[in-house]
Amino acid sequence: MKIESIKLKNYKAFQNLELIQLPDLAIFVGANGVGKSTLFDAFGFLSDALKNNIRQALAKRGGFREVISRGQTGLIEFELQFRLVVADKERLVTYRLEIGEENGRPFVDREILRYKRGAYGSPYHFLDFSKGVGYAINNEEDFDKPDEELTREEQRLGSSDILAIKGLGQFERFKAASAFRNFIENWHVSDFHIAEARPSREAGYAEHLSPTGENLPLVAQYVYENHNDIFNTVLDKMKKRVPGVKDVSAAATVDGRIVLRFQDGSFKDPFIASYVSDGTIKMFAYLLLLHDPNPHPLLCIEEPENQLYPSLLTELLDEFRLYAKRGGQVFVSSHSPDLLNGANPEEAFWLVKSKGYTTIERASNHAEISAMFNQGEKLGYLWKENYFTGSNPR
Repeated sequence: MKIESIKLKNYKAFQNLELIQLPDLAIFVGANGVGKSTLFDAFGFLSDALKNNIRQALAKRGGFREVISRGQTGLIEFELQFRLVVADKERLVTYRLEIGEENGRPFVDREILRYKRGAYGSPYHFLDFSKGVGYAINNEEDFDKPDEELTREEQRLGSSDILAIKGLGQFERFKAASAFRNFIENWHVSDFHIAEARPSREAGYAEHLSPTGENLPLVAQYVYENHNDIFNTVLDKMKKRVPGVKDVSAAATVDGRIVLRFQDGSFKDPFIASYVSDGTIKMFAYLLLLHDPNPHPLLCIEEPENQLYPSLLTELLDEFRLYAKRGGQVFVSSHSPDLLNGANPEEAFWLVKSKGYTTIERASNHAEISAMFNQGEKLGYLWKENYFTGSNPR
């Protein structure tokens, strides 16, 4: 399941944004403050709203008035389109969420999940809620039945700030809602911090790297013990890309904690994570994330070039592409021309801020950029030379 398009209205810097035909790997570049982090935060918002409710997701970002675009009134709107297999047929599904506020209290003004049952006609609403009240179809797989014979199950949620997909998505009979809930729950919106990843951790269990990376030693231990072939693949790639690294292990200390140890081939004793470079820690974390035995359907990674040597960035893009082939989708924000040099025009986007609001351009939509790329020019060079109009600070 992958995102094909996204629309944002009145979400911070994005007063009216539409991105269509999103690729498996998308790289977003632009000046500081244009909204790269905000774009990824939109995915984080949906994830937070699903885990809790929209009131808490808004409060985490300063409240409704801080999230709605400056100078705008009305609703904050999200719309995602993605492919979903229902009754052995792939459907283009649309999820729409509209959020309002009244007397200081946010609420879900409308939440819709819809897709076409046949080749023609309008999309059918399989979930439709407003202010905590609505319905969902619980026999949506019966494509041969006329619309009036589908079973509408009326529901009232506990509050008008709860997403319907949070409650109904727990039940298998609401197949589209359940699949979409699972899709969002498994997004990984990275907020990786080197300082969080370095310390030892109390012995425990973790299968997936957390957004901040603080459970890195536990994930390394899990992969080593349960997926040793994957761990060896990660280790082989570390040896090739980080000079001197011979081995990495997650070892237990006498007080029952787990610490990462890096073995340098030139020394007898290994170094604990506190004494190796930021780039070494970050590369190891990325490789574990990108070789997760159960890939996330969506990775959002901000500025992966930080702490990494420029020549490693093209190889990192190749790792992102391999991850996408395994079933994931990767969105990356960057300030690095070196990273962009490894991309093609279909993968490259740039953000432009004008009159307080941000729009997004796609390199492949600009004939001059595509022509120069086909003649051998690299996109990072074209970006530095201002062919990405409006993307550089003035």
